[in-house]
Amino acid sequence: MIPKIRRGSRTYGLLNYLFGPGKNEEHTDAHLVGSWDGMAPDPGRDTSDDPAVTLSRLAAALDLRVKQAGTAAPARHVWHCSVRTAPGDRTLSDAEWDTVARRILHAVNLAPDNDPDGGRWVAVRHAEDHIHILATTVRGDLRRPRMNNDFTKAQAECRRLEKEFGFRRLNAGDGTAAKNPTSAERFKAERTGRTDTARETLRDAVRQALAGAATEAEFLTRVHEAGLLLQTPRFPSGDLRGYKVALPDDRNAVGQPIYYSGSTLAPDLSLPKIRQRLAAATPDRQHTDENRQDDQRLWSPPARSRRSATAAVEDALALLDEGADEAAAHLPAVGEVLDALAQTSPSLTRKELAAAARTFERATRSHTRAEQADMRAVRGAARAIVQAGSALGRGEDGGATAMILSTLVLAALAAARWHAARGHAQQAAAARQSAQHLRTAYQQAAATPMQALRHHGRALPEGRRTFYDTAIRTALTGNNLPTTTAARFDALAATLAQAEQAGHDPDTLLQQAIDQRELDTAVDIDDVLVWRIRRIAHLPAHPGPAARPTTTRTPAPGRQAQRPTQLPASRPSPADPSRRGPRR
Repeated sequence: MIPKIRRGSRTYGLLNYLFGPGKNEEHTDAHLVGSWDGMAPDPGRDTSDDPAVTLSRLAAALDLRVKQAGTAAPARHVWHCSVRTAPGDRTLSDAEWDTVARRILHAVNLAPDNDPDGGRWVAVRHAEDHIHILATTVRGDLRRPRMNNDFTKAQAECRRLEKEFGFRRLNAGDGTAAKNPTSAERFKAERTGRTDTARETLRDAVRQALAGAATEAEFLTRVHEAGLLLQTPRFPSGDLRGYKVALPDDRNAVGQPIYYSGSTLAPDLSLPKIRQRLAAATPDRQHTDENRQDDQRLWSPPARSRRSATAAVEDALALLDEGADEAAAHLPAVGEVLDALAQTSPSLTRKELAAAARTFERATRSHTRAEQADMRAVRGAARAIVQAGSALGRGEDGGATAMILSTLVLAALAAARWHAARGHAQQAAAARQSAQHLRTAYQQAAATPMQALRHHGRALPEGRRTFYDTAIRTALTGNNLPTTTAARFDALAATLAQAEQAGHDPDTLLQQAIDQRELDTAVDIDDVLVWRIRRIAHLPAHPGPAARPTTTRTPAPGRQAQRPTQLPASRPSPADPSRRGPRR
């Protein structure tokens, strides 16, 4: 059950709408299912020649105490709450809807049970799946009811009603979610042919402008470059007081742009919260330049930035696996990596990555606070992705994109477990949904490089294929991991062959990749191991002819060959604390 609460000042106007034909969905058989005394006039069941008279009588009865209170009555004296069941829930009877209305009015202290001085109210039903509760906020003793946190209390009562009625249980909120678009904003988006409301579009654009930004000035410059209208009100001293953004073509009735402050877009997009993030985690530029010069020769800037981001996200992933509170600070940084990828991804994966970034945004906020968390590396990775520009999604770019998406899937699932362990139901659900979008994006990005790797694997001499197949099966079985058909090992065999040719011992490298972190949440273990090994061994993400490392000889099975000097050394696992350095 979903309650939505609004306040207004026109009782008759709202009644006229509720009993009318409707604007965006048809109103069918509008009638009362409950009222403050059970005897209120019902315009929907009026058999007279002029139902408007009954409508006026009902409005006057509801406003009686408002009139009696005079100037002591609040200007916005109309409390309006719509309550809707979820798709798939059974249809409630009128009597059951009356119970729902009374329970909610009692919960918010507007019309408590057995209180003759409670506020006057009616519940109108004009569809099978929802009702509208209209109440006036003046009691019989002409005092105002105490209705602090009415939305939170209405939500909590709906959760109890869901359990009692056997309905689908929705996740309880914790007050950290971004404000949903209003009905008026959604209707306007439909009228103007927009897929999203202005509020949602602006929220995405501001998040992307913040991804990896090093300074407040850089953030505001990015907002302006994104094509948004920007207002920056200042204090008399000249210091920035806040910011407001608007879409150029989103205007009100008199043609003025409709501006939204950062805090109305999302709690963490207010200027004070943005300043806190920038002050606590200025991107680590050195992290983005960790690749060797030979890597820079072989790999394009977008590919290098994605490989670097994979290492940074793996560090954050290790903290999520540990369940540490410190991970709370890394979740927004992982969200910035997603925002950076969404704005620089090729068209093939752009839609799913944008959906993943928007969904994961809910998983970045909670009441858990981290002390002295260092997320410079992850924010630096996001910055590098933005500065490297758009990827083509082919060759090394496509392979590096698949590499980081494989890691981000596991990061989203780890975030879901981290939130679930703390009872953050909405955030956990958002992280799981984001993982689904990321899986789809991964499949799109990985199709070409994995096909090329499988081709390389099938081209290996039969003896070498058998050797790698045996090594893979032995490692998986020894670590209690499921094995698959031989054909599924083609890409992994090709990767081990390239790694051995570059001077690595296949058995050691395979075990290192398995030990890096758990594989229980991986949908395809083979794919995950392919990308782990290619990153650990600094192999190109796409096995193109120009990028493949070569040597003059092939090492004997089970022995580590002399490593060519021009190739980068194998790096330790991100799970190794010595790699990350001290956290606190």
